[in-house]
Amino acid sequence: MSQSFSEETHRNMLSRIPHCTGRDISEWLRTVDEGPALIRFDEKVSWLRGAHDLSYGHAKAIVHEHDLRRAARKL
Repeated sequence: MSQSFSEETHRNMLSRIPHCTGRDISEWLRTVDEGPALIRFDEKVSWLRGAHDLSYGHAKAIVHEHDLRRAARKL
């Protein structure tokens, strides 16, 4: 079962990712776009964690942000 973060927690996590990983959010979103064609949220999180040695929280925040922006583009 996955945890659900508040919007504030999500934004705080995103703001820390560049400092912790050395890469901007835009770079991580591009990495997800260019990565394997995984469909499920948890598959994307697991792939990011394994392929890029990210923590669960950082990987989850990146995938969540990716999904939010993708949904916004469809509107």
